[in-house]
Amino acid sequence: MKTEVISNITRDMKDSLTDFQLNKLKESLIVNFRNVELIIKTDEIKHQEDLKENNRMINSFISSKEIEGCSKRTIRYYTEIIHKFIKCFDKSIKNINTEEIRNYLSEYKENNSCSSITIDNIRRVLSSFFSWLEDEDYIIKSPVRRIHKIKTAYMVKETLTDENLEKLRDECRNIRDLSLIELLISTGMRVGEIVNLNINDINFEDRSCIVLGKGNKQREVYFDAKTKIHLKEYLAKRNDNNESLFVSLRKPHQRLSISGVELIVRNIGNNTNINRVYPHKFRRTLATMAIDRGMPIEQVQKLLGHVKIETTMHYAMVNQNNVKISHRKFIA
Repeated sequence: MKTEVISNITRDMKDSLTDFQLNKLKESLIVNFRNVELIIKTDEIKHQEDLKENNRMINSFISSKEIEGCSKRTIRYYTEIIHKFIKCFDKSIKNINTEEIRNYLSEYKENNSCSSITIDNIRRVLSSFFSWLEDEDYIIKSPVRRIHKIKTAYMVKETLTDENLEKLRDECRNIRDLSLIELLISTGMRVGEIVNLNINDINFEDRSCIVLGKGNKQREVYFDAKTKIHLKEYLAKRNDNNESLFVSLRKPHQRLSISGVELIVRNIGNNTNINRVYPHKFRRTLATMAIDRGMPIEQVQKLLGHVKIETTMHYAMVNQNNVKISHRKFIA
């Protein structure tokens, strides 16, 4: 077997080396292979090793995202997309090329009848994964680098009107739900931030609280006097020892989960016949109202905890009537 391998190597190098160099190479191979045992791997063994290496690389990437401080929901999203992607390629990740990824995205969109936004989100996850593989020297160049951002139709997302907010307040059947709605309205917190709040995080004197946002970054948010009154009333009626700010109404009064808050808000919205009410809608509403009333965009950015100001602009929809008034004031 060794003789066959040496012959194959010298034959492959015949056109690149002189006879003298070729003989030297052959002598070196004979010496170095003397105490080496060669094993010819079957295609099946290579295939299984490729699959194991794929899993190792994926797990290492996910671990790096956890270290970066990505939320559990983000980690699950990345994991699901990458594993679904890899299942379509029965080979090493290192051998996947740009054209195959393009075909995958195209077929995914067609088979699942999903929007361009969903496909671009998948592209972003794959881009992050393959860029990490490149940075870690698993691959020479990311095959996603040549796949550009997918153009998506810009949709103006709904916000809640003042009338909608009053209807939601009136529909709250208990002080906990009312306090929750008021806190969402006045702070624009992410649902993941609000469920992690503890009672001790609330500063009633300054009407503020410290929340842990994306990337494990802390920021201070503020609430109004109405929220303060409802929160104090809610806490005064609590008879449990849970440190969480919002807990279930029934024993053992456990901390509300993200899905729990989403369900509460959705049910209140359904009872008022307001179209699609969910926690993130309050966040967009706050951003829009703040900018609409003259709050500098940089301050809104800080209030929402955005790293990029472009993200804040995407959230905020300026009132068209104010645009009309400004046009008449400054231009017309």
